[in-house]
Amino acid sequence: MLPRPATDGTTCCATVTGGALDVDQAERMAHVFKALGDPTRVRLLSLIAASVDGEACICDLTEPVGLSQPTVSHHMSKLVAAGLATRERRGKWAYYRVVPEALDSSARALLSS
Repeated sequence: MLPRPATDGTTCCATVTGGALDVDQAERMAHVFKALGDPTRVRLLSLIAASVDGEACICDLTEPVGLSQPTVSHHMSKLVAAGLATRERRGKWAYYRVVPEALDSSARALLSS
């Protein structure tokens, strides 16, 4: 996972264009960008972020992307592992939320400082 953004307005980590990354930073960033490298995963994040409550049940994500529940669950597990979404189990269903700070941190990592 990428580090959480600093609350004092400073950038939490080096940017790709703003300085050399250490090995750990590069590995964390690559993990996040690999998760975002799949269009279905990007779409899933957008569906969750656009939902009324900012969360979505796995049962509501299958139809919009046209994939089976196990396939959507696989994609969501990659997004959770990358720190881009959170998962909460409620009964037999899983509910997901986007982690805005992780998306912000990913975007800042690409910007020059």
